Amino acid sequence: MENKYVKQFPALMKGKKILYVHGFGSSGQSGTVAKLQEMLSAATLVAPDLPLHPEEAMTLLRNLCSTEQPDLVIGTSMGGMYAEMLYGYDRILVNPAFQMGDTMLKHGMLGKNTFLNPRQDGVQDFMVTKSLVEEYKDITAQCFAQVTEEESHDRVYGLFGDEDPLVHTMPVFAQHYRNAISFHGEHRLNDKVLLHSVIPVVQWIDDRQEGRERPIVYISIDALRTQQGNQAPSALKALRYLFESYNIYIVSTAPTNASEQLAVDMQWCQMNVNVPAWNHIVFTNQKNLLYGDYLIDPSSDFGAADFMGTRLEFGTDPFKTWDEIIEFFSRLGGQ
Repeated sequence: MENKYVKQFPALMKGKKILYVHGFGSSGQSGTVAKLQEMLSAATLVAPDLPLHPEEAMTLLRNLCSTEQPDLVIGTSMGGMYAEMLYGYDRILVNPAFQMGDTMLKHGMLGKNTFLNPRQDGVQDFMVTKSLVEEYKDITAQCFAQVTEEESHDRVYGLFGDEDPLVHTMPVFAQHYRNAISFHGEHRLNDKVLLHSVIPVVQWIDDRQEGRERPIVYISIDALRTQQGNQAPSALKALRYLFESYNIYIVSTAPTNASEQLAVDMQWCQMNVNVPAWNHIVFTNQKNLLYGDYLIDPSSDFGAADFMGTRLEFGTDPFKTWDEIIEFFSRLGGQ
């Protein structure tokens, strides 16, 4: 994990309980757990050390869910595989290892290994045998056995790093769950992935649990990037500021060569905006038909001038820069 100042979200998951399920060879004392607890300071994090044997691990997790009744389960890698089987709870699976036995063999885990983080029992080393690999193959065969329609549509999110060198299970997940999201990152979590990929999903889940509806802000993609396709100065800083209080949508036009432009704009959003852009990109040539509270747009074309809410003409006074946009919204206090 990166040793930097960690942004806190004191209103997010306030008074709620989160069960964190760690990855293979890790523990409940990982840096990820510490960072999550710091970010979600008003929530209680439960993060057990998992037994090495998968059936024992699942028994522990099911018992914990029964006693703790977590409001959210977050599992990473092997922990994502376990978390998938904790049916009945809201869950976020980050790079879930649904082919755990094959992954262990492919990446040379047979033999003596050392736990990546300290464990409460003090054990430092463990052995991976062929019989243990078979145990993991058996447990992963039980995944997706009890997926309900509600969970498939609303309660389970899968996050998959587009540069993950270890597991590639997004297609498998997408066969059973609707919310399969690619994020820009690798296998292990770092501060950037937590902040820009995991926390946005936590916010979506918290909003749904609370029945919270946020004001809608539409942002033209042309306000977020320069003509050369680079990030506009302070644009993503502003977007992330707005995301905490508003429901954000990125708006692009739909030209004649729509399929090509769609791919370009969606790729740009994935690389730059990341997870907050998932299912939040709107392609339209009739911005006057958008239903929402604010539109940030450098142009009055494509119906923007007739937007039914409040239009902020980016690049002109008093909204010449994104820092001025931030100042404007800071005065509104989330309204």
